[in-house]
Amino acid sequence: MAAPTQVKTVSVDDGIDVFYREAFPASAKDSDALPVVLLLHGFPSSSFQYRNLIPRLAEKYRVIAPDLPGYGFTVVPESRKYEYSFASLTKTTAAFLDALKIQKFAVYVFDYGAPTAFRLALQRPDAITAIITQNGNAYDEGLGEAFWAGLKKAWEDPSPENLKPLETLVAFETTKFQYLDGAPNPSAIPPETYNLDYYLMTRPGNAAIQLAIALDYKTNVALYPEFHAYFRTRRPPTLAVWGKHDKIFVPAGAEAFKRDNPNAVVKFVDGGHFALESALEDISEEILSFLTRVGI
Repeated sequence: MAAPTQVKTVSVDDGIDVFYREAFPASAKDSDALPVVLLLHGFPSSSFQYRNLIPRLAEKYRVIAPDLPGYGFTVVPESRKYEYSFASLTKTTAAFLDALKIQKFAVYVFDYGAPTAFRLALQRPDAITAIITQNGNAYDEGLGEAFWAGLKKAWEDPSPENLKPLETLVAFETTKFQYLDGAPNPSAIPPETYNLDYYLMTRPGNAAIQLAIALDYKTNVALYPEFHAYFRTRRPPTLAVWGKHDKIFVPAGAEAFKRDNPNAVVKFVDGGHFALESALEDISEEILSFLTRVGI
């Protein structure tokens, strides 16, 4: 069984206090010797989204889930003048791993966590032992047209007229939609999930942070060819386990991983974007089976 999940903070990257959750087997004599599974969250969530997955994986692995800057309980001092971009999120994540002396890890990615991890893979290609992508996209065909249309328009022309509609990204109804849409039983989704995310986005200045990161997502799309080259040349063991009803990152994005890595395993579960909320058992079983098969 897993020991209770601990919540910790470590200061990295010139004063950023990164909040993270960590757990490992209760029987572990030296948790530092265990294989690491890193969980990277997406928009607009935090490591809280992994509260139920962590104890399942931690029966065997050292599981670590940080809150990225701008999310959850990670604190970025105003004096730091942090640039909220995916390049910066990657730099802070790398500093976080260095602070914990983690050199190799399997990574579970979701939403914004995917390009953060894939950028890290380009910088440290030998560090990643396996990839589990749960609705974590790396392909043009994975971008759901309805959700991304407004963002693509703003990427091309960030005029006030094109930016104004993006304010809905931080609205309560949008946050709730991301959790409930596509869920087989929406009434089973705990309301604290989307309420916590929304509350944290109402902090002073956070809405502007979310807009900046959303606009910067275009730099990830520009890097897609480099991500694909990494998948082709390195062939990291890959499991794409996808909520099949997701309208943000659609199922074609999961299938596309097999194009560059024919050994990638693709599984679909009955769920939407936040598929863990409705398919925790299926996803955790797929992950544990996958990691065992690839020798981790």
